[in-house]
Amino acid sequence: MNNITEILERNAREWGGDVALVEIDTPDGGRQKTWREAELVESAPARAFRSELTWREFDEKANRFANFLLSRGFRKGDKIAILLMNCLEWLPIYFGVLKAGCMAVPLNFRYTSDEIKYCLGLSDAAALVFGPEFIGRVEQIADCISNVKARLYVGEDCPVFAESYHNLVGYCISKSPETVMLPEDEAAIYFSSGTTGFPKAIVLQHRCLLHSCLVEQAHHGQTKDDTFLCIPPLYHTGAKMHWFGSFLVGGRAVLLKGVKPEWIIRTVSEERCTIVWLLVPWAQDILDAIDRGDIKLSDYELGQWRLMHIGAQPVPPSLVKRWKKVFPHHDYDTNYGLSESTGPGAVHLGVENIDHVGAIGVAGYGWETKIVGSDGVTPVKPGQVGELALKGPGVMKEYYRNPKATAEIKKEPGWLLTGDMAEERDGFIYLVDRAKDVIITGGENIYPVQIEDFLRTNAAVKDVAVIGLPDARLGEIAAAIISVKDGEALSERDVNDFCMSLPRYKRPRRIIFADVPRNPTGKIEKPKLRKMYGAAGLVARQNEIGE
Repeated sequence: MNNITEILERNAREWGGDVALVEIDTPDGGRQKTWREAELVESAPARAFRSELTWREFDEKANRFANFLLSRGFRKGDKIAILLMNCLEWLPIYFGVLKAGCMAVPLNFRYTSDEIKYCLGLSDAAALVFGPEFIGRVEQIADCISNVKARLYVGEDCPVFAESYHNLVGYCISKSPETVMLPEDEAAIYFSSGTTGFPKAIVLQHRCLLHSCLVEQAHHGQTKDDTFLCIPPLYHTGAKMHWFGSFLVGGRAVLLKGVKPEWIIRTVSEERCTIVWLLVPWAQDILDAIDRGDIKLSDYELGQWRLMHIGAQPVPPSLVKRWKKVFPHHDYDTNYGLSESTGPGAVHLGVENIDHVGAIGVAGYGWETKIVGSDGVTPVKPGQVGELALKGPGVMKEYYRNPKATAEIKKEPGWLLTGDMAEERDGFIYLVDRAKDVIITGGENIYPVQIEDFLRTNAAVKDVAVIGLPDARLGEIAAAIISVKDGEALSERDVNDFCMSLPRYKRPRRIIFADVPRNPTGKIEKPKLRKMYGAAGLVARQNEIGE
């Protein structure tokens, strides 16, 4: 195969009448309801809205959109931005872009209007497809995105500055266009998470997307009978590339709009889900809800659920051990990757290696790894900390229009520097921390993840982030921002006493009780915390709350 659109066409031929996608929109899931639907929510607040799509319908919708783009004069290599919440339209639109030979440009649904404008300009987007949740943000920039030739609105009551996607695309032919796409052709632009400022544009080729299908299926053995529960946003490589494993074998997927523990468990039960990918906070919330008695597992059919896996951030070993106590029959896997490596799977623990929880694992299917020194090329000695580097078919082509940034993380042909500090022990890779998050206190390196993992073993801690704050004598000190579980009490003295078993230089010098902000993919937003609690930010907050 040359590209993933051929997989969709095969699925439509072989399993055309089978359900490919199911959308479950919970009452608080975010989709804008019609007046009648809103009335139903008022009368039955526990009701979810369910819709589905067969493989044949999926393929036909993708073909119609591809033919619409071609009829409008869009050609191979043109960039089509997608700004939608998870919905049944999302993936057919994405595949329609690829079938036309254009490049898909998924946008983060949390972007402000300025960030949307920035990303549209950076990517040279020629069209924007957006949903009702974004009318206000797009309207604010409508007069200053002249490069966007078409603005297509997916929903009811189309705004005056856009055209109706459904009215235009519904009349296009459903036959696949004869566009030739080769593995080395550019397929998509994804944006870095943006936790350090405006994001960079990551160019992925068709070979990258195709390889991610093979990686995911090789790691988790999806079959046609599996049902994958997809909760994270589809604009990100994590959710979509995990779904690719099911997509490759024609398995069904459920798009759940809502992250409350009760809805996750209920959906697994009612839709007979067998594979669930979670972020750390969601897994913690599920376990906490079970502990509180809000969820009684005996009320649900969960015997078919065979695999829970986590990625997108360091996974506390204490969380996995706790999960296995509640769900002892579950296989578990940790997945590691980044958008620059086409998402997860470059490194994974492997379900057979549960005894090595704490490691991110070994090189994934078709991948190579090494840990390098400060030159970004030379491997360090075994047991030493260095930067993790990856090599494989999923490595991005480049940062779009940014050769300097590209050169900084591709110092050696074929290899990608991740920015993550790691070490190898007993053949397994252990993530130490992000290079930019390392705290240097009195000449000693402190890796925040190690302290965070330790603090999470405290039964009263719900979430924690450790950052470096300026200090006149030591350069930096470690500060722990701690979110306490509901119904639990924790004082600064309690935390200090708990940390006495840590080496003195690793003990947090400042304890702050507050929420821990995370981005949509679950990563802790440490730049935001450093800004909030750094010297200037801390003074401002103290004045604000009268400390």
